Amino acid sequence: MPLTRLRTVVAAALLATGLLFGTTAPATASVADSADSQIADPPGANDWSCRPSAAHPNPVVLVHGTFANQYENWLVLSPLLKSKGYCVYALTYGLTGDSWTSTGSGIVLPIGGLRPVAESAAQLATFVDRVRASTGAAKVDIVGHSQGGMMPRYYLKFLGGAAKVDKLVGLAPSNHGTTLSGIANLADHFPGIAQLVYTACPACQDQVVGSATLTKLNAGGDTVPGVRYTVISTWYDQVVTPYRTQFLSGPDVANRVVQDSCPVAIPEHVAMAFSPTALHHVTNALDPAHATPVFCG
Repeated sequence: MPLTRLRTVVAAALLATGLLFGTTAPATASVADSADSQIADPPGANDWSCRPSAAHPNPVVLVHGTFANQYENWLVLSPLLKSKGYCVYALTYGLTGDSWTSTGSGIVLPIGGLRPVAESAAQLATFVDRVRASTGAAKVDIVGHSQGGMMPRYYLKFLGGAAKVDKLVGLAPSNHGTTLSGIANLADHFPGIAQLVYTACPACQDQVVGSATLTKLNAGGDTVPGVRYTVISTWYDQVVTPYRTQFLSGPDVANRVVQDSCPVAIPEHVAMAFSPTALHHVTNALDPAHATPVFCG
């Protein structure tokens, strides 16, 4: 399916929920026209010469959401973490043959997070091993947005990740699936439209409430021993709905809501990756021993 058709299909099915955000990168983010390439690194990320400090011994791996990529999703958090002394890494996962196209300026724009969650989790496993080998770190911390906050749990539970990850921080993660503000429920009445979307984006189907993937993932409990979990949500999420389905149950879990610490903050789903209040929760979760009062603005 050509990417222009993919975008049309996704837009037609999801536009009413505000799901889509710009997939156009700045002109500086030029990449090769190849499915083996990835978009430019976000500022501060993927310095393979970085060595973790005693203050921050765990490298941080950033995992983007559906229809996104490493550059767009982490333009704010990546340089913020780098400025605090972390070794920061980001990948673009879940690419398909339909993920790539060129704009009029010749820039290639990948749309990631499309493949089945299990396949993307395997990509994450390979990337984490690369980060650990490069840095010499025993464990990493993972910060993910949307699918990127849920998919690593598959890696932790089924692909050996629990021994390699200390903390998982999810920004608006799709942990127990979503109704897409009701659109997923409409699929029962319009199966043709649903099948068109799910063919282009198997990960979308995997994230619907009651999917086989989520049933497998959450069977026997939300968490695995040895990993500390933080979920950061917003009242105004219009993509992973209801927002409380993002929460996890189990030991070593902290479920946060942006508005509990800042009632005037109004980030929706996409903006959670850029919200100063949400990202302050992230930095506190990564370094709880030095947590500070959360910024409200």
